[in-house]
Amino acid sequence: MPSLRLDGRVALVTGGGRGLGLGMALALAHAGADVALMARGGEELAGAAGLVERAGRRALAVRADLTETGAIPGLVGGVADHFGRLDILVNAAGINLRQPAESFTPEDWDRVMAVNLRGAFFVAQAAAPLMRARGKGKIINVGSIVFERTVPNSALYAMSKSGLRGMTSALAVEWAPHRINVNAIAPGRFWTQMTDRVFADPALYESAVGVIPLGRPGVAADLAGATVLFASDASDYITGQTLFVDGGWVVNGGIKA
Repeated sequence: MPSLRLDGRVALVTGGGRGLGLGMALALAHAGADVALMARGGEELAGAAGLVERAGRRALAVRADLTETGAIPGLVGGVADHFGRLDILVNAAGINLRQPAESFTPEDWDRVMAVNLRGAFFVAQAAAPLMRARGKGKIINVGSIVFERTVPNSALYAMSKSGLRGMTSALAVEWAPHRINVNAIAPGRFWTQMTDRVFADPALYESAVGVIPLGRPGVAADLAGATVLFASDASDYITGQTLFVDGGWVVNGGIKA
């Protein structure tokens, strides 16, 4: 049977300094992978690397701004040089500007698309040759519940993440001959630093989880299973797919549970 272990493999996680990206990085580390964490933060990023090391794996903190696409090939190549290989990429970096659609500016558009879609593509583009040289690789794009459920005041976020779903399908087909599997994970409502204001308010909490059959928001650890599956040999015959990790929200059809 194919293994879910990742011993001896190296993963790069963008947006790995906190939140869902950090949770996914720790899942990979506990499964045996060494992990490079790429994010803009300094002290936060160092702390995240320390958590990977506490899990018994090697860590590398990489400060990067994904809007500066010209630097991406060198940064990704540096990860492979440091560890001697690159097997897994998790595109978890993302931003959201919550405001009415009519208030967005061209600068807002450029900022959201640069991180959520353009940055993810060029990191994947830089990682693919390194994986191809090893004969296989795994790319995991972090999408969103907005693939299937519209959320008000997040138009740019929804468009950028929908583009990421299309990118997942396109790259899965194009890179399949090189044994590079490309899949997406679509989280539902998760409690992170970005959503703490919502879930810390009892009234907003009840409204937010009312449509979730499992009756609670997700936490970073809830992505561990999907992350390790898509990163491991157990998903060698899965590509171009999206796995919703949403507590049942999508299949519930938005009806109050």
